[in-house]
Amino acid sequence: MMDTARILVIDDEEIVLDSCVEILRGDTYQVATAGDGQRGLELMREFRPDLVVVDLKMPGISGFEVLERVRTADPTVVTIVITGYATVSSAVEAMKRGAYDFLPKPFTPDEFRLIIRRAVEKRSLVLETIALRRERELLREHFAAIVSHELTAPLAAVQQNLFALERELAPAATEDQRSRLVRIKTRVADLLQLIDTWRRGVSIDIDAIKSQCAAVSLRVPIEKAVESVLVHATRKAVEVVTAVPDPAPLVWGDQGTLAEALVNVIGNAVKYSRVGGRVDVTAEPLDGEVRIAVADAGVGIAPEDLPLIFDAFYTAQPGAAGERGSGLGLAVSRRIVEAHGGSITVRSTPGKGSTFVITLPALRDDGPGGPRHGAEPLAASAKEGRR
Repeated sequence: MMDTARILVIDDEEIVLDSCVEILRGDTYQVATAGDGQRGLELMREFRPDLVVVDLKMPGISGFEVLERVRTADPTVVTIVITGYATVSSAVEAMKRGAYDFLPKPFTPDEFRLIIRRAVEKRSLVLETIALRRERELLREHFAAIVSHELTAPLAAVQQNLFALERELAPAATEDQRSRLVRIKTRVADLLQLIDTWRRGVSIDIDAIKSQCAAVSLRVPIEKAVESVLVHATRKAVEVVTAVPDPAPLVWGDQGTLAEALVNVIGNAVKYSRVGGRVDVTAEPLDGEVRIAVADAGVGIAPEDLPLIFDAFYTAQPGAAGERGSGLGLAVSRRIVEAHGGSITVRSTPGKGSTFVITLPALRDDGPGGPRHGAEPLAASAKEGRR
């Protein structure tokens, strides 16, 4: 809990302001007061409070507007509403605008102290959560750097020496020795690929993804993803069937990372399909969203594994051919999909197969927060996807 919390009280009644200051006197709080919403918002910038206590009914800027502006300026600030016109509807409206709690007038000193103490605890938890999230992101970045340098470099050196050794021994090596060299090279290459996947999983830059977004015809990333898994699917005689409406749905996204997310999900479906099986990839617009479903009739997922499969480094049972993954593919896909404002879910029945559903916001006529940029390029993009 914070040692000293800064509390801003905004109310047009001077007696209320004086009472609040008096009630909190003696506690380890810094208290500032404002007689109207405008002055309160000015003090927000100057005083930088942890808590804001605001009356709903004030002349000029209303308490509701103050709540909105406080949330916009700093969403971590905890707000408490006090009012002499307490109704259920006003309480609900205040909560919708970000208020943490609601205290009707008149209130007792004990009631006010209790709600302030709870709000201070809430603020402490918010700040701790932000600090932990930042610490986790720093660990991700550091881990990616360590993996890149400390593991990749020596393995790459081993790989290069193996290539040289293979050439030097080629005239004299027996068939068994050549076979063992090939197996060693394969395992080293697998390790390098695994490290690259781990590094990718922990270092995805969500802000970079968002900055690269444009109008995307879903047909394009779906076709690219299917093409990427085709070799694996052919080897297992698994048929990958796509069904995308014409014209294909448009989303606001980054084509490359969307394809990567789909490669992980479709590749996962192929991995867990039985030899000679089938994977269906469908896309459809529905209620302002676009839903991409990837369904297989493979081994399925155990109920105890379902809540964990999107966690990094979690691996369930091996695939239908005994294949194991890195435990990062679905975690990467979830981060990419969430960076696009979407979600990914799964339903599965052991022994009967699984269906993964990626839901993305459909591109509106006015685009994501602004006019659509260039109708002609969008039409061309959709047309290219239909070839």
